[in-house]
Amino acid sequence: MEKILSINSGSSSLKISLFSMPTETCLARILIDYSNPVSTNMIISLPGSEPIPYTYTMKSTPVALVISLLKKYNVIKNPKEIVGIGHRIVAGGEIFKKSITLTPDMLIQLQSIHDLAPLHNPANIAGIQDAMNLLPDCPQVAVFDTSFFSDLPPENYLYALPLDFYRDYHIRKYGAHGTSHRFVAQQAASLLGYSLSSLKLITLHLGSGASIAAIRYGKSIDISMGFSPLTGLLMGTRCGDIDPSALAFLIKNQAFSSIDDCMETLNKKSGLLGISGISSDIRKIEAHIEDNHQAKLAINMFVKKICDYLGAYWLELGGADALVFTGGIGENDCYIRKLICQKLTCLGIGINSANNKNQEAPFDFANYNSKARLLVIPTNEELMIARDTYELIRRKEDVMDTV
Repeated sequence: MEKILSINSGSSSLKISLFSMPTETCLARILIDYSNPVSTNMIISLPGSEPIPYTYTMKSTPVALVISLLKKYNVIKNPKEIVGIGHRIVAGGEIFKKSITLTPDMLIQLQSIHDLAPLHNPANIAGIQDAMNLLPDCPQVAVFDTSFFSDLPPENYLYALPLDFYRDYHIRKYGAHGTSHRFVAQQAASLLGYSLSSLKLITLHLGSGASIAAIRYGKSIDISMGFSPLTGLLMGTRCGDIDPSALAFLIKNQAFSSIDDCMETLNKKSGLLGISGISSDIRKIEAHIEDNHQAKLAINMFVKKICDYLGAYWLELGGADALVFTGGIGENDCYIRKLICQKLTCLGIGINSANNKNQEAPFDFANYNSKARLLVIPTNEELMIARDTYELIRRKEDVMDTV
């Protein structure tokens, strides 16, 4: 039994899980919301126990706090029991195309590309530095969301700009959510009883951040997110696709005080929040769709954009064996799933309404004659991180054994 710590750092939250490998047994999950600079709200979940809420005045770094909680609840006796720490990194650019064991030089390279995911990469890097300082002798592994999309066909990752912009500035589609898309694709293959290398899948990660990917025989061939996680689908607070000329017009007419102000609006004040004027939380918007025109409009726009991409990827794949729903909305919102699938009847997609209301994922809610299975599969980015971390550590140990 070897213990792997998985760290999923966000801009204002931290999800950490401790796994026993290779059995993939989760020994503890901790969710930390550290958006409040004064106190930290946490939930620790242990097998067989009710989740335990905490409010903690921040006196130590988040990873140090997690280690102390793991010791308090006897999950570990000594931090040295942790043989590897895996970190989710949103953007690896063209430098990092696969999961890697980090070195100080690599950390410097990571810092040089944080503009590719300005809301996420700085927080990801902070989590790495925290863990390195706390456990300097423990291998640190970076797992990149973008790596799953590093081998897209050039016609799918290039923008129709002069190629010098790609050659000189590496402007291209990088995608995001790759750790989640990769995990649910593997789980879908297991659920269907087929090899992943034989399947065509469309995976929908629908949450506050949202993306859709086309996966052919285990490899992603397209992804809705682009140069940054801002583009593609309409999201909780992100606008998704937009005509650049509209932004140029708004900047020229001083609707924004600066480029930073523009990006702040596109990232944090748009999407479901901007259209509904209610919330970025789709549950709160749905509560008002009968009496609020903007709420209904926000839902309709959200669903339409998903179907736009889904239809394009269906054509690109030449059909799909399954559509896979994951993320907070994809896993839990049967109403949104129904609205999406109702628009797909022309593709031969049919739903079993009773199964769609099932709360025990994973499950299939396609009817018997649907052209594709409709799977709801909970994502588990932390487990995917642990798998990659464990594999890299074992590979290094195998090399050392042969020397």
